[in-house]
Amino acid sequence: MPVNSRKDSPSTLRRVATPGSRAADPTVAPEHPPESGPTPPSRATRRRVGSLELAVAGITALLLAQRLTGGWTAPAWMQTWTTVFVAICVQALPFLLFGTVLSAAIAAFVPASFLQRALPRNPLLAVPVAGVAGVVLPGCECASVPVADRLIARGVAPAAALAFLLSSPAINPVVLAATAVAFRGHPEMVLARFLASLGTAVVMGLLWERFGRPEWLRPKVRRDVPPGSGRFAVFRATLEHDLLHAGGFLVIGGITAATLNVLVPRAVLKGAAGLPAVSVLVLALLAVVLAVCSEADAFVAASLSVFPPAARLAFMVIGPMVDTKLIALQAGTFGRAFAWRFSAATFLVAIAASALIGWWLL
Repeated sequence: MPVNSRKDSPSTLRRVATPGSRAADPTVAPEHPPESGPTPPSRATRRRVGSLELAVAGITALLLAQRLTGGWTAPAWMQTWTTVFVAICVQALPFLLFGTVLSAAIAAFVPASFLQRALPRNPLLAVPVAGVAGVVLPGCECASVPVADRLIARGVAPAAALAFLLSSPAINPVVLAATAVAFRGHPEMVLARFLASLGTAVVMGLLWERFGRPEWLRPKVRRDVPPGSGRFAVFRATLEHDLLHAGGFLVIGGITAATLNVLVPRAVLKGAAGLPAVSVLVLALLAVVLAVCSEADAFVAASLSVFPPAARLAFMVIGPMVDTKLIALQAGTFGRAFAWRFSAATFLVAIAASALIGWWLL
């Protein structure tokens, strides 16, 4: 019969195996499965050691090495490097976990239509609303990056999501309360931090809306969840992917911050404290280098009493928005082209906002 000959012809079999055809789709079972042995596991199904596991193993090894070699005194620079690296990773990991849990919850349980309706359609209104919404996320900058990435993936305008990314680690209640405790008796410092941080976030969101290019914001490659999976399966897969991905770049940022912390001479800081214009820039650069979590940077700023108030304000405004570990997290999530441009522009805007608000209130 012509039909049977067409069905069993070699050309048809070759056409079935052609890449891009329906039969080549791994989700469609072939009509005649091969009789060979079991198919080896694909690259996507192999379990590989993630960067977060390596980070945890490295931190544990450092702690054990310090305990086991108690009789051996390491060089001072090595002790400082180890202390800073472990402190940054241990301090940031809980907030990173909080951010990835919130990111996974948004992906699994929050409809995209809800997020799109929650913000005004006009970007000039959506950016300030998103900036003020940063008050609701009690976390540091490590938590804000995966949340902003998930908001963009769920249909929120990038300008609004980036305004939220900058404001949430700087104006949330935990950070403002810590600032009030660190600067006891100086409520103007809390108000100055709130205004300068919110102003920087809103200005950067508007600048992105006006000058940002889509090719700078490279979307992160995500692991697809099989169709028909339940919400908890989506939550688990998203949490695992985001945590392992962001954890690796947190380690890179911690290594960079620890290395720069060792290399920066302390005498340079003391000499610059007496110059008002230079002191703002010095503490701004120090905030980038030290990469202190936003819940603790107010206490560091309060301890730098030799510097003027405006310089200490710049330290607290810039730290949660631009630091070594945050640049690494942004580069890993949104791409290096975005991270360098956005971080440089944020640094300049934050310095200008700190100087202006500091001159007005402090």
